[in-house]
Amino acid sequence: MADLFASPFFGVALSILAFWIGVKIQKKTRLAVCNPLLIASILVICILLVFRIPYADYNRGGELITLFLSPATAALAVSIYNKIQLLRKNWLPVLVGCTIGSLVSMGSVLLMCRIFGLDEAATASLLPKSVTTSIAVSVAEAHGGIPSFTVVAVCITGILGSIISPFLIRLLRVKNPVAAGLAIGASSHAVGTSKALEIGETEGAMSGLAIGVCGLITVLFSMFLSY
Repeated sequence: MADLFASPFFGVALSILAFWIGVKIQKKTRLAVCNPLLIASILVICILLVFRIPYADYNRGGELITLFLSPATAALAVSIYNKIQLLRKNWLPVLVGCTIGSLVSMGSVLLMCRIFGLDEAATASLLPKSVTTSIAVSVAEAHGGIPSFTVVAVCITGILGSIISPFLIRLLRVKNPVAAGLAIGASSHAVGTSKALEIGETEGAMSGLAIGVCGLITVLFSMFLSY
């Protein structure tokens, strides 16, 4: 049994099965809180704890899935290309919106870390929480952050964004699909973009665009910040 758990295929199979269950539950309940990624994470954690499976064994398969993270993010360019004319028309709002979104995200992290007295490593780990994982980990590592801490922060941010973004759009009466998409992508990266694609094609395209623009802006801003 130990050999089975140590196999990379175990981690891959468990992740796929847990996410499949999460998708089924979300479709059945239609509740925003039943986010497939959130359900999958809880299921995987419970299984590892109940059967006392070392995380290192599970992560052998998890690393294989991680290899597809960057290509999956790059694939969002397809929806952006389909809306290239809209992008050309709204290039200034896109640039300004993403810049402000990145500033607010990073500024709020720095402020909260100072208030709660977190050290430099924790601050650097949390700073890029609103950009996609591949960029966030690179930014955190460059400033002495803890990659695993960063991944958790990114996942939590994305899940929360995908859950509450439809509610906030309705609450704030955001009618412009470009504004809605940029807001979702700037605050909750790829996980939020999956929800934006469900809301509409334009929202999904703008959210995907915000991932790249905010990632670049976050990298640039982080170079001038001191913790």
